Amino acid sequence: MQAFDISGDGALQLDEFVTESVFRSKLEALVREEKEVAAEKETEAKLAAEAQALAEARLNFLNEKPPTTSDKLVSIIPYLFPLMDGLQYGRFIFTQEQSNPFVIALAVLYALYRSIPFSGFAAFLALNFLSNNPKLNRLVRFNMQQAIFVDIALFFPGLLSGLYGLILKGIGVETAPGFTEIFSDAIFATLLLSLAYCTASSLFGVEPDKLPLISESVTKRMPTIDMFDEEGRFVPREFRDEEEENKDDKKN
Repeated sequence: MQAFDISGDGALQLDEFVTESVFRSKLEALVREEKEVAAEKETEAKLAAEAQALAEARLNFLNEKPPTTSDKLVSIIPYLFPLMDGLQYGRFIFTQEQSNPFVIALAVLYALYRSIPFSGFAAFLALNFLSNNPKLNRLVRFNMQQAIFVDIALFFPGLLSGLYGLILKGIGVETAPGFTEIFSDAIFATLLLSLAYCTASSLFGVEPDKLPLISESVTKRMPTIDMFDEEGRFVPREFRDEEEENKDDKKN
């Protein structure tokens, strides 16, 4: 009716009647159109189902779910690694607080840590290996990587302190009294504040990504859902960026 009602009055007038062949041709065209629309909807539904299945597969492969209570607790354990290696900067504080229960607990923990041969190297390898396990929750993997970066950052204060001492010794100037103690206390206090922030944030289930320079570097290393292509293959960020640049170059 809509196809042949040219006047739009809801009825076919005499001049709007057509031959049988025209009517049949128009009817067949309408049927084909309906079939094409139905086929398009079926294709869209199939693509949507495939996209949903791919998204679920990505989530199953890469654990980006909200951390559970056990995930939150496990995520703070890696920070023992930089804490143990950073205790050397707190030696002046510990000598003054030898009766403090917290200091005693740290001393015992440190003794156990050092009793293991190549403990620092073993901890580094273990955290680096486990942080690449996509089945672990993102918060746990992030904290493992960040603990490694914090531990690496502890190397630089010692290097600067050593260079400073050599320079002063070379020019015949003695180090100012108390400088080493103040420097070490400052580094240790910074370490404790950083680890306290990471621990508190992790226990609340929030990714501790606010450490200057360090957190940004860790975030760039973390795999994300968008690193999987349309076929579900893992594509690192640097390769994905390179592919996008090549596509832009081809378009230009």
